[in-house]
Order: sequence, then C-alpha cells, then structure tokens
Amino acid sequence: MSVAGNRQVLLKSRPTGIPQAEHFEIVDGPISQPGTEQLLVRNLYLSVEPAMRGWVADVGNYSQPVGIGEVMRSLTVGRIEASNLPGYERGEFVKGMFGWQDYATIDAAQIERKVADPDLPLSTSLGVLGINGLAAYFGLLEVGQPRPGETVVVSTAAGSVGSCVGQIANIMGCRTVGIAGGEAKKQICTDEFGFAAAIDYKSEDVDAALTTTCAAGVDVYFDNTAGAISDAVLRHLNVGARVVICGTASVSNWDPAPLGPRAERILLTRRARMQGFVIFDYAARYHEALAALTPWVRNGLIQYREEIAEGIEHAPDSIASLYRGENLGKRIIKLA
Repeated sequence: MSVAGNRQVLLKSRPTGIPQAEHFEIVDGPISQPGTEQLLVRNLYLSVEPAMRGWVADVGNYSQPVGIGEVMRSLTVGRIEASNLPGYERGEFVKGMFGWQDYATIDAAQIERKVADPDLPLSTSLGVLGINGLAAYFGLLEVGQPRPGETVVVSTAAGSVGSCVGQIANIMGCRTVGIAGGEAKKQICTDEFGFAAAIDYKSEDVDAALTTTCAAGVDVYFDNTAGAISDAVLRHLNVGARVVICGTASVSNWDPAPLGPRAERILLTRRARMQGFVIFDYAARYHEALAALTPWVRNGLIQYREEIAEGIEHAPDSIASLYRGENLGKRIIKLA
C-alpha cells in the first residue's frame, strides 16, 4: 500500500562533468508502507558530497551510476516511522543510503547504523561523524600512515574532510599545512582547525608558498583536488612520502583526461607511494573510526562546521554549489 506525499529528487538527465540543478527534478512520489523485515524512515537530513558527481557519471566511477528517473543516491539520517524489522523500533534514528526524498522504505542492508548520541547534533552523523570524518580517519591513518613530527599537507583544508584530516594529524603529533581557496578559508584553517600554516591557492603561488611553509619537505599529502595544486605539492615530497588520493575536485571533466606533469619520476626518486582509496571499502570497520572520532568531537579536539540549507528545493543545485566553492562547512539539507 502506498499514498502520495513523498517529495523526491530524481536524476532527470545525465550530466557531462559537474551536475547542475537542471539535471534534477523534484516530484511527488509515493510513501510505501514497509513489508516484511523493512522500515519506513522519514528523512530529517540529506547529505551533499563532492563524490556525488561520480555517482551520476556514466563512466570512470567505482559504483553503478544513478539511473535516469531514479531517486538521487544520498546518505541521510532519519526517524523510523514504522518497523517490521526486529531490533529497530519506531522513533529510533537510523543512517544509511536512503536517497534525496522525504520518506524511504528500506531493507536492513541499506542501514549503515543506528544514531544514538543524544548529546550531539543529529546532523553530525552525516559529516564529522559520517562519511567525511570516516574518510579523513581511514585515509590519513590507514593510507597516509603519519608519524609524530612529520609534515602533513592537506588540500581543500577548510572543507569537511580536509579540516578533519588536519586535526587528526595534529592529534597524531604532526605539523599541518592546509591549502584552501580564499583568505576567509585560509584564516579558518589556522584559527579554527589548528593548521600550523595555510596557503590561499587563489592569491598565492602554491609552489613558492610550500618552499616557505614546508622548508623540511612534505611527508604526507592528503589530496582532495588533483590538478595544478597537487603538481606543486609533489615537487616538495620527501623520500618515503605518502600521497593519499581522496578526491579530484579541481578537474571538472575526465573525458578527455586533462594533461599535466608526470608524477612517475618524482615517485621514483623520492621512493614515495601514491594510493587512492574509497571510503566504502572500510564499511566493516566504521565502528573503529567512530570509537575514536566521537570522543574527539565531544572533547573539542576536533572542531567542525556545518552549512545547513532548509528545504528539499535546495538539493538540485547543491552539488554544483560545492564545486563553486560556496560552502564554509559540511553541506547538509534539512527537511521539515
């Protein structure tokens, strides 16, 4: 049985490059009652990720693309309205890949976890205690493997992932240098997130600035951008450095692939390692990261920013706005 009243954001057409508002449409879909071992969840917060660009691409991604006419894939957190699934009760909060919509009828496999931290905002489960914090934790500690006293450089350092990376690196006893776009974001890196130094790639020569801020070289580079920023950082790698590939935000289109300096010679001569990762590969270990991140957030060792837009009508343009650099924190959409 189903009734109308479920606003849904559907993928209307396949974008080339960064998805824009016109690639989506908002429709009034059905609210379906849960079947055997299913839940009906009312979404309260929808997440917006840079990775969503890849989720709607038709080539070169790590997951099956969202189909035309399908609800946009998204992590959300919501309240259980009805339950036929043992162990889940009406009124509890759950997080998972429930999509850009008011209501979702879901199976157990779609649930990432229950959210039961009454002293923390529910929205944090989508940001610093969600995919962004998890990416920072596993990307830095598992792939980057920082050691006390090393220099860690982070691109998009004022963003939800980059800011968390820098603060975890500080906790690990490293010296941190952030790269961000604009004087305001540069200031946020040092004043709020504790970076030892920050570089504004929009107004500064990144290569020259790194010569000053990283006089002893770079041991770990957490790369969220690719492109010219990363080309500059690679020239400063120390012997044995580790490069963590988390995102490629500066590249708007991979078809054809952009050309630039080759990394092989630097990786060879510095005996450095470059490795990409996808956070979903660590799904079975999310609890490990949350066990560390949650007290760090509670104790103020990790600060975070959230930028919350109210209303599902903000969803269609929200991915493009990330790539326009308009946000100063984790982008979240709050539903009524």
